[in-house]
Amino acid sequence: MSGTSFYIAQRYLIAKKGNTAVTFITLLAAFAMMTAVAAMFIIISVFSGLETLNRDMIANLHADLTISPAQGKKLQNIQQITDILHKNSDVENFSNVIEEKVYISYNNIGEIGYLRGVDSAYTSVNPVNKSIFFGKYPSFRFSNEAVIENGLDNRLSIPVGETNDAAWLFMPKPGSGIITKEEDIFNKKQIFVTGVFPGNDQLNNYIIAPIELAQELLNLPKNSAYQIVIKLKNPDTADTVKENILQKIGSGYVIKTKNEENAAFWKMINTEKLMIYLIFSLVIFITTFNLAGAIIILQLDKKEQSRALIAMGFSLKSLRRTYFYTGILIVVFGIIAGLMLGTAASYFQQSTGFFKANESLPFPTEIRMINYFIVAGVAFLFGGIVSWIFSKINKELILTK
Repeated sequence: MSGTSFYIAQRYLIAKKGNTAVTFITLLAAFAMMTAVAAMFIIISVFSGLETLNRDMIANLHADLTISPAQGKKLQNIQQITDILHKNSDVENFSNVIEEKVYISYNNIGEIGYLRGVDSAYTSVNPVNKSIFFGKYPSFRFSNEAVIENGLDNRLSIPVGETNDAAWLFMPKPGSGIITKEEDIFNKKQIFVTGVFPGNDQLNNYIIAPIELAQELLNLPKNSAYQIVIKLKNPDTADTVKENILQKIGSGYVIKTKNEENAAFWKMINTEKLMIYLIFSLVIFITTFNLAGAIIILQLDKKEQSRALIAMGFSLKSLRRTYFYTGILIVVFGIIAGLMLGTAASYFQQSTGFFKANESLPFPTEIRMINYFIVAGVAFLFGGIVSWIFSKINKELILTK
């Protein structure tokens, strides 16, 4: 009887209906499901694109592994750590880094920024030089060359590439005693901006310069560093390599992976993703009320046929199964058509960048196989539940004239 029920369900949908209202409601249910599925798929694809975009941006700030002191700021036994890293076959490259807050001033306009002092190997770990969209990355022939985040540069109006026009960096001096002049409060150095890189939530107000500049501002000896950032040959082995290095360098150090460095950021991203899934799951759930209406109207419209089928020996259970299959067929059509529509819209956005987040940045989209399963699973779950509930017609409804 299961095959018969499915065949009759197909005929109910495909065959021409005498009542145009029933046809309209059935088409409305299928169209609503298709639209909800397409909308969810498009939004999730955009969110996947944004997630990848953020991951790429963060890749220029955080390395695969970062070694920091467990206490204080300054790393101890840097030469010993360096020797261990040179011998580790999983390490592709590494770089010494000093990062500290700094006051930057130009033409009596100033702001608080973040100075990241790096050595010449830094771009082998984090290719921030590829993000320079105006000017060039420092040559490292001079310690006072720097690249600066675009927003900070715009606010201070610092000329780029001008060797006769410099900004000043101020670093507070530690210590005590009576302050009689500016030199008692700050160490200060001139910098010449050679290039500008784009900012984001992770790179706002950053200044990247040779590590010697940071050492001079902080009165640190040469070969000092706050962190050692590491690029691995295979980033997927970060956790294993982390444990291996920790065993060799001993206690007193903390090693974080890229994801651990951005734990708060990824927690926020995952929370937003969960909210997106819940919101659009709710949209699909609300859409299934159209499906419920279509099943009920179809039951009323096919009352005479149902009565005839029962008279011919068709069981009430098989009849209920027929309406359940009808609902499932509407859901399956909506899922297939919606995913096709969503895929086409996502490919269109990928190819043209027609819809833009701002004047220069189109909404990124990324089509992932997992998104198909998530959207189809949510739609089929709610559609199946509604079809099962509203296919439970009672015998009195059929026998009533």
